[in-house]
Amino acid sequence: MIEADELWSFVGKKGEVWWVWAALDADTRQVVAMVVGDRSEATARDLWEALPDEYRDGAIVCTDFLAQYRAVVPEERHAPGGKDSGLTAHIERFWCTLRQRCARFVRKTLSFSKCPKNHIGALWYFVRLYNISLM
Repeated sequence: MIEADELWSFVGKKGEVWWVWAALDADTRQVVAMVVGDRSEATARDLWEALPDEYRDGAIVCTDFLAQYRAVVPEERHAPGGKDSGLTAHIERFWCTLRQRCARFVRKTLSFSKCPKNHIGALWYFVRLYNISLM
């Protein structure tokens, strides 16, 4: 089972919102796929395609009720649920950890990435360290 969700952040200036989409293995708690983009169906499809084959071929995907997930994830393997259902509790906890440890992802911050390359680099650096810490 995997959990997928999205988080907003700023790049360049406060008015330029970027969305980070991630998929987390519910058993190992490791991030297995991540993409950065807007909040469109195309970005949801990019996340789906970024998943390793073993997850795309057989895993149940737990998400919120965002329509973009319904358009991309096959219906028989999609388990949408609200925050009170607990289906996305681990990915929500991951976002909290990311926001606590990386100032550029805090909601009301003066620290934000000036260029997309640094934003994505900082994100992947954090994810790799996070995944290693779970081994």
